[in-house]
Amino acid sequence: MAQESREERLNRELIELLNELRVALPGVQVLFAFLLTLPFTRGWPQLGHTERVLYFVALALAAISSGFLIAPSAHHRLRFRQRDKEQLVVWGNRMAICGIVTLGLAIAASIAVIADFVFGEAIGLSLAVAATLFLAVLWFGVPQLYGDDRPTEESR
Repeated sequence: MAQESREERLNRELIELLNELRVALPGVQVLFAFLLTLPFTRGWPQLGHTERVLYFVALALAAISSGFLIAPSAHHRLRFRQRDKEQLVVWGNRMAICGIVTLGLAIAASIAVIADFVFGEAIGLSLAVAATLFLAVLWFGVPQLYGDDRPTEESR
């Protein structure tokens, strides 16, 4: 198999990044939409101060996550054909990671709001911490376990 050129590698990496964002974006958009509707439900007046603060934190984190996850596509459109593909890949990767981090925190804060309302503050906080740890390990810890046991050219 022939070695890919720098330009081919950048094209592939940018396409991979944009495709990965297509997976993450619907999740954060659904969460954000749910959070936007919450104040208009009948249960909203029953939320206490702590639950309302947690709600707003979750809403803000979902909005920030949306911004980070949408930004690489916007940058791509704005810098299209300006020979900035390497910068697009570098910055897009950074923004995608920030978007994933804030999405995980938004999920945990959303769990905290609901669990606090249903089970009380102590359990809500415990479940939010558990969700944060679970997502951190799954999304960031497990990839660190990948060894350098990649298939060689001969084994492909």
